[in-house]
Amino acid sequence: MIDFDLTDEQRLLEHSIREWGAREIAPRIHDLDREHRFDPKILPQMAELGLLGISVPAEYGGAGMDYVSLGLASEELEYLDTSLRVIMSVHAGLNCLSLLTWGTEDQKQRYLVPQAQGKKIATYGLTEPAAGSDVRGIQTVAVKKGDRYLLTGEKMWISLADVADNFLVFAWTDLEKKKQRDTSGISAFIVERAFKGFSSGTLKEKWGILAGNTGFFKMDEVEVPEANLVGKPGEGFKIAMFALDQGRYTVAAGATGLIRACRDASVKYAKERKTFGVEIAQHQLVKEMIAQMESDYQAARLLWLRAGWLKNRGERNTRETGLAKWFATVASERAAGDAVQVHGANGYSDEYPVGRFYRNCKGAVIYEGTREIHKLMQADYVLGYRSDRPTRCMLPPHGGK
Repeated sequence: MIDFDLTDEQRLLEHSIREWGAREIAPRIHDLDREHRFDPKILPQMAELGLLGISVPAEYGGAGMDYVSLGLASEELEYLDTSLRVIMSVHAGLNCLSLLTWGTEDQKQRYLVPQAQGKKIATYGLTEPAAGSDVRGIQTVAVKKGDRYLLTGEKMWISLADVADNFLVFAWTDLEKKKQRDTSGISAFIVERAFKGFSSGTLKEKWGILAGNTGFFKMDEVEVPEANLVGKPGEGFKIAMFALDQGRYTVAAGATGLIRACRDASVKYAKERKTFGVEIAQHQLVKEMIAQMESDYQAARLLWLRAGWLKNRGERNTRETGLAKWFATVASERAAGDAVQVHGANGYSDEYPVGRFYRNCKGAVIYEGTREIHKLMQADYVLGYRSDRPTRCMLPPHGGK
């Protein structure tokens, strides 16, 4: 039986993030956003709260909380600002949970433990200048030389590109299969910033998630020890898709938090602003927009909770996670647009937060599978063209609620 009642531990987690956010983030987020400035001091604060290793077992330096807790943290962080949830997505979701499932014991001790403790920051490197949804289009190659691989290529639109210490990178190890666009020729590697030939830069011209760091990195024959190969040669595509299941889950929960932020800001403004002698909250079409936000929030939350429940049970959840990500991100875009509309001309002003919500929401309907890709995936499940049978690509079950 599905039980979505939160445990005392989960309620404490929500309270702790809200208390920290009100004290440390809310007073500064407007300035950080307008200055296009990522504040690295946020990272040790998140580590102290246990967020950087939230669903990593204690034996590997994590907080040992369940996957629903990961979703709750993602929702609360994005309620504050999308840039905070992005940290959770790439570090805890895409990278740490991939190492937990696919990494060797040596890799877990060398990389997962310090990452879960927040001593090292990690991210994910799949997207390239000419390859997004089409993973087969990546051009990065890894040539084996003795007990090492030489990686050459460029990754683009990488969150924490100029901040992370460790990178989960995907590259072709079989060049013949690259010609055939056969994904069984792709492998995964742990690359350290300190490796010779590695360089990164920040993208300056983006118009959303301005308080976050987004950039690119280049590898010029970067020597990566064979011990840093994650999984077996040729398992990179499976690992990449597994990682996206975890990242999409945090994106879904985060977008749900953004819907709630839009709803709360709209309710507050609608009860303060008066036109034609009454609060605009009494106008029918304003009520309609707020009602849509509430409906979308409740539906999105149930969808990601369902996916989290499956993760806790160790069951395959690609279909459910994809649906949650698709619905929540599209709904957050609708909520942000309506929130600006509720605020009228003031919504177009930087004095209110809804403009920031509107700028931030757009990225999530693009990254980790565009809305169009997810729409096709869901149709394929229903039509029977795509299987959701169990595979190895699942998280270990978690005893949490």
